[in-house]
Parts: sequence; structure tokens; C-alpha cells
Amino acid sequence: MRRWPEYVQIKEVGPRDGLQNEKKRVLTKDKITWINKLSESGISEIEYSSFVHPKWVPQLSDAHEVGKSIKRHPHVRYSALVPNMKGLELALDAGIDGASVFMSASESHNKNNINKSIAETYPVLKEVIVEAKAAGKHVTAYVSTVFDCPFEGSISPDQVVAVCDRLLEFGADDISLGDTLGTAVPSQVEALLDEVLRRYPKDKIIMHYHDTRGMAIANIMTSLEYGVTRFDSSIGGLGGCPYAPGAAGNVATNDILYLLHGLGIKTGIDEKKVDEAALYIQKKLGKTLPSKSLAYASAQQ
Repeated sequence: MRRWPEYVQIKEVGPRDGLQNEKKRVLTKDKITWINKLSESGISEIEYSSFVHPKWVPQLSDAHEVGKSIKRHPHVRYSALVPNMKGLELALDAGIDGASVFMSASESHNKNNINKSIAETYPVLKEVIVEAKAAGKHVTAYVSTVFDCPFEGSISPDQVVAVCDRLLEFGADDISLGDTLGTAVPSQVEALLDEVLRRYPKDKIIMHYHDTRGMAIANIMTSLEYGVTRFDSSIGGLGGCPYAPGAAGNVATNDILYLLHGLGIKTGIDEKKVDEAALYIQKKLGKTLPSKSLAYASAQQ
């Protein structure tokens, strides 16, 4: 009996989740070149920006221009984060293929992140989901702090499931469960997936791990054993959450690819092209990215 899935889908969130916490501004033309490089790597979905108000995330204030200017690969879904109807209108005009909505399983984190209670967030996201679906777009719903919250501590699987129930009821196509602090360990992953996969099909669940404590790869291994086949990752390990102090970036796309390909799991992604794209943005940011696989690739050049 095969222990691992045959194929795993990777969603690249570096241009959005990766850049949102970077203080050094990346020029619009460089973002476009970078995303075009990612488009040629075999990655099937790229979350290229966020249509939140520029005041909150200045780095992504050029979302509309980027969306209009990137070279569209026919086998890539180009998605963006949208907080409300205004953001959705701009995103649709920019030509998104997919809309990502977001909220937290933690009441306190939700208030700090989007200035609304969980109850107040539901009608906003429902409207966005319904309108995005009416426009023929794929909708992913991010649920943050599914394991631990910087304000409340441990989050129970029941809290997470309650949020997922509503978002799927509104029409979201899939749910991305985020270890926003990057503090989860495999036993927490098991406890959550025991509950989540009892209620929802595996193909509706995406796992979104940050690597603050170096546990992301271990948690991905645990998820694979549960049959999860969809993961978010950020090229080079870029990222962090402005409302989760100390949180590191997402698990590096470079590192997860090394793991998956080493296990004989297919992704359809060219590791060399991903490394080239990572080295490109590393140079533009003027700092060394945390990916161990990228560091090794750099040393070989």
C-alpha cells in the first residue's frame, strides 16, 4: 500500500503573503518579472497580490497594475487576496482567476487583523464569495490561527470547524488552514485533521504552514500521512504576518519541493526554475532568504 499521495499541488503565495511583511519596496516591474518567472516553473496557482487598502499593506499597493501587466500562462490560476466588495471589484477588473478571502478562527486575532469580530466578518465575506462565484471565479477561504493565537493561546479544532462550516456554506470552493504563528507540532496537526477530515473531503483542504519553530516540514509530513495533497508555500521562505509578532515566513517552496520529489511525489514543478526565481527576488530584496534548499543551490553556483 502506497504511504504517500502520488501527486501534490503547490500554491505559490510568495508574491502576496511573502512580500506583505517586507519593508524594502520591490519595484512593480521587478514583481512582474518575478511572477513571470514563477509562471514558467510549472506551478499551477500563484497568489500574486492583495487588494486590501494600500494604507495597510503599502508593498502591495500596485496590485492592479501587476495583475494587468503579468504574462498569463494558460496553465496557471492567478489569484489575489480580497477583503471586501471594493477589493473584489478592483481584482475582477485586474483579471483575477481566483479570489481569496480571509478571517481568523481566533476572535482576538480577527479583531486585530481586520478590525471586526468573527460575527461581523461573516456577512462581508459571504457577499464577496457569492459575487466572486457569480463572476465565475474560484474562491479559497483562508482561516488563520487554526492552532495557536498570539492573544488567546491554543485554538480548539471546534473553533476552526465552526468557521469552516460557515465559509463553505457561503460557497467557498476550498479552505486553507493557516498555522499563522508557525508554532504547531504534528500532534496538533493530527488533532485538527481528525476533526476536519471527518467533515470535509480532502480535496477541499489546503494546509498553510509557517516555519517559525522549524516545524513546517514535520507538519507537512503529518498532513501527507492523512492524505492531504494541497499546500501553500512561499518561494525562498519569504513572509510573516504583520498581526502575529515573531511569526516567520511560510514554508519555503524550494524546501517542500525537495521533500516531495525526494519522496517520489509528483508536483509538475521544475525545482531549478523555482530556485532561479527565488534567487531573483532574493537579489531584489538584498537579503538572504531562509530556505535551506535555496542556500544549497546558491552555493553550487
